[in-house]
Amino acid sequence: MSVVRQHLLLGGERAAVQLRELGVRRGGVLLVHASMRAVGGGTGDMVHALLRALGPEGTLVVPAFTPENSDTSRAYLDRVRGLGARDRAAVRAAMPAFDPAVSPAPTAGVLAETVRLAPGALRSGHPQTSFAALGPAAGQLLAGHRRDCHLGEESPLARLYEAGAQVLLLGTGFGSCTAFHLAEYRRPDPPRRRYRCVVGSEDGPRWWEYEDIALDDGDFSPLGDDFVRTRPGAVAAARVGAAHSRLFPLRTAVDFAVGWFEDHRPGGA
Repeated sequence: MSVVRQHLLLGGERAAVQLRELGVRRGGVLLVHASMRAVGGGTGDMVHALLRALGPEGTLVVPAFTPENSDTSRAYLDRVRGLGARDRAAVRAAMPAFDPAVSPAPTAGVLAETVRLAPGALRSGHPQTSFAALGPAAGQLLAGHRRDCHLGEESPLARLYEAGAQVLLLGTGFGSCTAFHLAEYRRPDPPRRRYRCVVGSEDGPRWWEYEDIALDDGDFSPLGDDFVRTRPGAVAAARVGAAHSRLFPLRTAVDFAVGWFEDHRPGGA
């Protein structure tokens, strides 16, 4: 066997086998959150492995979030902490308008960026919480993402729920499990807040303000721990590459989170 062939086997091919053994469903829909620093290896190899595990009828979905064009995001507040008024204004003035065709999503990670930039990838239109996808179901899953609905019933998360998608935490923890946000929308009377971001218009970039529910991932890690503990068999775990990874049904996780929030968040039933 050639050195090149051995490299391929140890890269994308080996990871594809690991993903299938973990339980990635051929022909299914898979939402991936990944830390390639933890997984190791080449990002292109891993995308290849995910597509191989899913097969030609499967669809790969990743977050492509863009908090960089908002002055109400955690990313902005962290960036301007300690700056004076003039410097804050300069940061705000330099924010680019969201363009689904070109806006990068660096906070989503290198694997998500690789998927977003892949030939044939589609992207939803929300200026803050878009998703990118590759595969035959991409258009259906990403269509109709309302600009005033980050991660609720008019977002790809709800379409993923309906499609029976799986969630893969590839070298990352439940703290980054976006699916739990859908459960926040399904609570009775969830708290709401105002958001602002820069969007494109016929007259050029403009600031747009809208209301949506107050998203909070601060308790997602203990939520995930309880999900694993109280739903035996729901979460498969194994190493993929160099990293501990988890795979589970998105619908099961969201349904569990709805009840968990009722018991653990203020104002719950």
